[in-house]
Amino acid sequence: MQTITIILILIAILALILGGLLGFASVKLKVDDDPIVEKIDAILPQSQCGQCGYPGCKPYAEAVANGDEITKCVPGGKEVVVKIADLMGIAVPQTALEEEDPLPQVAFINENMCIGCTKCIQACPVDAIIGTNRSVHTVIPDLCTGCTLCVAPCPTDCISMKDIKPSIQNWNWQFDPKLIIPVVDTTSEKK
Repeated sequence: MQTITIILILIAILALILGGLLGFASVKLKVDDDPIVEKIDAILPQSQCGQCGYPGCKPYAEAVANGDEITKCVPGGKEVVVKIADLMGIAVPQTALEEEDPLPQVAFINENMCIGCTKCIQACPVDAIIGTNRSVHTVIPDLCTGCTLCVAPCPTDCISMKDIKPSIQNWNWQFDPKLIIPVVDTTSEKK
């Protein structure tokens, strides 16, 4: 009984020593992430669509930080290119994005042609398509980012991209911080 107690105490002491060494090594040998990659990744739209040729926004941010083109993010458009160029201190390159901002699009499935193969569901990076095997699929427009990744795998060509016309529900209502709105206090009495 006494031998087991001594062995357990030795194992506990050894575990404490090794745990302390691992904790010390994790602090001293820590590899810091490149802060520019994090800033670029924060600018990207995070749709993970793969239209840039990378599997997601983080790998594309790493590639941009290492010198890749900043004009590959189609969902982000011109606005993202301008922000990344400003962050990196380079001139905004001339691209096809300069001509006009494309209208936002959403996928539409012609349900009469859909055979329920689920290839579009597997291709959608944001899970905007619902349906099961051998049943009709449909797109949830509020979730669709318009990346067009679901169009190519469809064997019946039943998926098309429809422009979203601006309306009150989908208008970009972001506040312009440069806008100055005067505030007048009408509740207090003048003395």
